[in-house]
Amino acid sequence: MDYAIVVLYFVGVVAHGIYISRKNKGSDSDGYFLAGRTIPWYLIGFSLFASNMSGSSFVGLMGGAYGNGVVIFNYEWTAAFVLIIFAIFILPSYLKAKVSTVPEFLEKRYDVRSRRAFSLFTILAIMFIDTAGALYAGGLVIANVTDYLNLWTAVAVLALVAGIYTILGGLSAVVVTDTVQAILLIVGAAALFWIGLDEVGGWEELFTGVDDSKTHLILPASNDFLPWTGLWGVILLGFYYWTINQFVVQRTLGAKTLREGQIGALFAGFLKIPNLFLMILPGLIALKLYPDLSTPDLAFPTLAFELMPIGIRGLIMAALIAAIMSSLDSALNSAGTLVTLDFVKPLKPDLDEQTYVKIGKVVTGICMVIGAIYAPMISGFESLFSYFQSSLSYIIPPIVVVYVLGIFVPWLNGNGAFWTILFGLVVGIPIFITKEVYEIWSNLGLPEIHYTVMSSIMMLIAIGLHLGISAATRQSTEESTTDLVWNSGEAREELFRLESPIYLDRTLLSVLLILCMGGMIWWFW
Repeated sequence: MDYAIVVLYFVGVVAHGIYISRKNKGSDSDGYFLAGRTIPWYLIGFSLFASNMSGSSFVGLMGGAYGNGVVIFNYEWTAAFVLIIFAIFILPSYLKAKVSTVPEFLEKRYDVRSRRAFSLFTILAIMFIDTAGALYAGGLVIANVTDYLNLWTAVAVLALVAGIYTILGGLSAVVVTDTVQAILLIVGAAALFWIGLDEVGGWEELFTGVDDSKTHLILPASNDFLPWTGLWGVILLGFYYWTINQFVVQRTLGAKTLREGQIGALFAGFLKIPNLFLMILPGLIALKLYPDLSTPDLAFPTLAFELMPIGIRGLIMAALIAAIMSSLDSALNSAGTLVTLDFVKPLKPDLDEQTYVKIGKVVTGICMVIGAIYAPMISGFESLFSYFQSSLSYIIPPIVVVYVLGIFVPWLNGNGAFWTILFGLVVGIPIFITKEVYEIWSNLGLPEIHYTVMSSIMMLIAIGLHLGISAATRQSTEESTTDLVWNSGEAREELFRLESPIYLDRTLLSVLLILCMGGMIWWFW
């Protein structure tokens, strides 16, 4: 029964991709890559949530909670906070610029050099972080619960299925499939929590005997997993993921209107809050029931296939596959979008729309293959969660600085933006390799600085670089880009002129989301 549920799910998503492919046959690149800019708020919200809740979230968050406790929830509530900032301040500028990719905004705000530099980084990140990480998480679980597939073959099967329906259907297939997968994720994870909580003896018993440090969100500065001094670094990671990461933001760029996009982003923020119960507390349940696992990353597969009854196990496996493919389809579609619209179209503007779509499909397939080949190599890192977080902490702060300051400070220019991004790549990548991968820093006796704290340090340096270089190279003849800057009153008025017929208030939703976040923080302080 379990295998039948999984196979039925595989068949369903591929069939949906084929259906969308036939329905959209002959559509232009905007229709393929951005679903014709017709996505409603509820599809945006569910799709954002499902893309974020990848297989790596099931494995990484539960494993992180198993090893370190509820402190890992800081990565969830800060995401909701960032989504509020994104909806109110950043998305309006994106939609005002009418961009198809996030790097395209850099060209309209600064210059083409910044766009190409960030686009190249994003494509590499999609292949080696997003795609490979999701495939590794799924392959790890499937290889541990079935005798039919090892890590390599499980990765290959997952990559093939996700690649097929993404290549066939484009973003239209992705957002609809993501919505179904988001619902399946919530149901499967809720069943896991409910049955596991009953098994340990209820809510009070869950925390009995658990080390006190694993029941608090705020930990001392000496903590080696997430010190309180690193919380701003977590928010910086959230800014990258939710405001400038193409495979996430692409859903909002395809919104019907500004308000639809904003409500969708806030809706995704509300969906993040229950992850405390769906993704994190099950890690503590696994710690109570199975305290001697060889690695924390086995918390989820052990819970799902040792504790769950027949039928529910199939549902959990389908939820896992849903999570993996939500992340994969988003990443693969975004990689094809970036290569086609940021590199091919500017260089070959005379090609017909169908050619651009074909190129995007080819790139999607190539990225799928590269990610699948690299995925098993992630097993060499300490844990999946640390691989994701540390690999980005050294590189993305300068990029976040360029985007955020560019939206609020009108006189910043392309020279400052380009050299700040380049600083993040040229300096950040070597630091990550020498400090986190090969541990050369510790061997040389250099101070051990947590990667979330390093993220804040990189941000401060980047702010100084961007402001300093822009000021030094500022020219009075430079063309103004204040129509894309938030502090322009005229720009704000124009941004909000066209509204959606839906009657959900953005301010009220933002306040309610802040109250939800505050309640969770107070509860586990």
